[in-house]
Amino acid sequence: MADTREHVHELIDRLPPAQLSAVAGLLEAILNPTAAAPVDDEPVTEEDRRRLGEGQGWFAQRGGRGVPMEEVLAEFGLKPEDFPLNK
Repeated sequence: MADTREHVHELIDRLPPAQLSAVAGLLEAILNPTAAAPVDDEPVTEEDRRRLGEGQGWFAQRGGRGVPMEEVLAEFGLKPEDFPLNK
C-alpha cells in the first residue's frame, strides 16, 4: 500500500494546476459521495405521505421483513444461479 500511495503522490506532483483541481474534486467525491449530491428540495405531497404510510403498513404487517430475492426471481421464472455473479 505504501508503494501505491507514493506512486499516487508522484503522479499528483506532476499535474498542472487545472488538472490538480479536477483530481481534488474526484478524490473528494470518492471520499464523500453524498457531498456533491444536489439538495432534495422537492416538496412532499399528500400522495407521497399516503404511499409512505402504505409502505410502512405493508412492512409492519410482515414484521419489518421484505420479500426474499428468491421469491421475486421465481415470479419471473428465474433463480439466483441464473446470474453470473452467483455462479
